Amino acid sequence: MSSANKNLSVFSIDNLPDISTRRFALVVAEWNEEVTEALFEGAYQTLLNHGAQPDHIIRANVPGSYELTTAANWLAQRADIDAVIAIGCVIQGETKHNDYINHAVAQGLTNVSLKTNKPVIFGVLTPNTQQQALDRAGGIHGNKGDEAAITAIKMIGLFQRVNE
Repeated sequence: MSSANKNLSVFSIDNLPDISTRRFALVVAEWNEEVTEALFEGAYQTLLNHGAQPDHIIRANVPGSYELTTAANWLAQRADIDAVIAIGCVIQGETKHNDYINHAVAQGLTNVSLKTNKPVIFGVLTPNTQQQALDRAGGIHGNKGDEAAITAIKMIGLFQRVNE
């Protein structure tokens, strides 16, 4: 993300690796569907725009953001998957549910990445309001899905360079 621009869709694309043979899994939470569908579209289009083949991108839906970790784990264990992008949105409500869910998902996705030695990207919005979520799902602050896809691509490139 370009912090100076405060836009999730502005990032450096210098030295991106060739991803034409890479396979990606996008795990998408159904809860807050208006937001998560926009995030999915951003991630999917960004992958295509940078060389991913449509038949090398698989999608798996889960009921909510809490379930992202389990599905990401299943997919990351597949030998034919190079990176997983977890897409969700947990909006702060009247209770602290968002704190528990966001922490569990962040920690869980980190654990999956470390266990499988593959990039597992946190494409989960954690806004205070629905409007903040929409602003980051293709609105005035860009699309977190774009950023998540670029992060996956950059991590694949870094893995290649580190293991040359």
